[in-house]
Amino acid sequence: MKIAIIGGGISGLSTAFYIKQKNPNVQITIFEKNKKLGGKMMTKEVDGFLFEEGSNGFLSNKPDTLELVKQSGSEELLLRSSDSARVRFIYKDALHQLPESLSAFIKTPLLSPLGKLRVVGELFVPAKKDNSDETLQSFGYRRVGREMTDAFLDPMVAGIFASAPDKISVNSAFPAVVKLEKEYGGLFKGMMKKKKKEAGPGGVLMSFKGGVSSFIDSLANSLHVEIKTDIDIDKIEQTDDGYTLYTQGTKEEFGKLVLSTPAYVSAQLLKDLDIELSKMLSDIEYSPISVVGLGYDELSHELNGFGLLATSSAKKEILGVLWDSSIFEDRALEGKKALRVMIGGQRNPDLALKSDEELKNIAINGVKETMGIDEKPSVTYVKRWERGIPNYRVGHLERMKELFKKVKEHKGLYLSSNAYYGVGLNDCVANSKKVAKEVTKN
Repeated sequence: MKIAIIGGGISGLSTAFYIKQKNPNVQITIFEKNKKLGGKMMTKEVDGFLFEEGSNGFLSNKPDTLELVKQSGSEELLLRSSDSARVRFIYKDALHQLPESLSAFIKTPLLSPLGKLRVVGELFVPAKKDNSDETLQSFGYRRVGREMTDAFLDPMVAGIFASAPDKISVNSAFPAVVKLEKEYGGLFKGMMKKKKKEAGPGGVLMSFKGGVSSFIDSLANSLHVEIKTDIDIDKIEQTDDGYTLYTQGTKEEFGKLVLSTPAYVSAQLLKDLDIELSKMLSDIEYSPISVVGLGYDELSHELNGFGLLATSSAKKEILGVLWDSSIFEDRALEGKKALRVMIGGQRNPDLALKSDEELKNIAINGVKETMGIDEKPSVTYVKRWERGIPNYRVGHLERMKELFKKVKEHKGLYLSSNAYYGVGLNDCVANSKKVAKEVTKN
């Protein structure tokens, strides 16, 4: 059996790994449009500074990525975040530390006394009676109140999804939180009964020495499959025996086909094969986001913490700032410091598409306004994602049910990317394992 995987990001590579694990004799060819593997998991080195173009790691509270790292022989690359990175900040009217204890919550100026009482009142809010989908904003206002939603959930969803509470489905983006209400009648009731905060991120943030690209390279080297980079797929045809891929004047036959590309790319690849399926894929929304790396040879700010996220009410042009060199020790040379500034998202989509020079200015001004940094960076790096992170709108789960029902009409066709069921690294790996199981089932 010959299998084609289009897309050499983490989803494509993980899918190939797990297929090979289940059937070592299968022939796999990975096709990647870019010259380098990794997709949005890419590390750029600029004058000794390491800047991630996308995700900088994963949480250890789920076993999926850790398992893949170990099984692929990449364990020596693991890099644990520093203890100081547990301290996080929210910028509202000023910079406030995110409370990590009950006493800190009671003292925080992020909420008024009435706002704090409303949060405690969540214990007495009846559970939602039906299973209908709703926005994170609707869920938050209903359960913990407007203040808590606007001060905590709003910046949180900007940091994870580059989205906004009124533009994302809580059922799709935060299923564990919805599960607490459904099973236990409320968030606090659920957390108290389970004796752990399933609704929070939990775990320790992990990354890789030399950045995420080092893991991508290590994983690719462990696969023992054919990898073709810098290659375009001109056309896909379905045949009685599988699929024919036309690439730059050549064609090749495969029994099964896995699309590990963003939904909008998969839509283009399938438009001649199934126009209805193509339309369903193209309807999946993405949030535009730009990442601006700032490297400082000298910086007076101590950067004791993970970074900051800004609330919508702060009316800043940035979503947040990651204090990379404080999170992971190798992101800057000794004595130097590195930041990454996030711009755009569903909050300010047009800002993400500004010119490099404009984005640099927004970033520099943003760290000045939120952190008081006056020093100019020694190095800057800009990565613009016109379609960066999938945005799971209300009704996403129902649409995915219909989408995958349509996919099953095409024998031997599979989808594996973060457009469907989870955007994080752990989600991608877990979903890839499920797809590999389906591919090797018959």
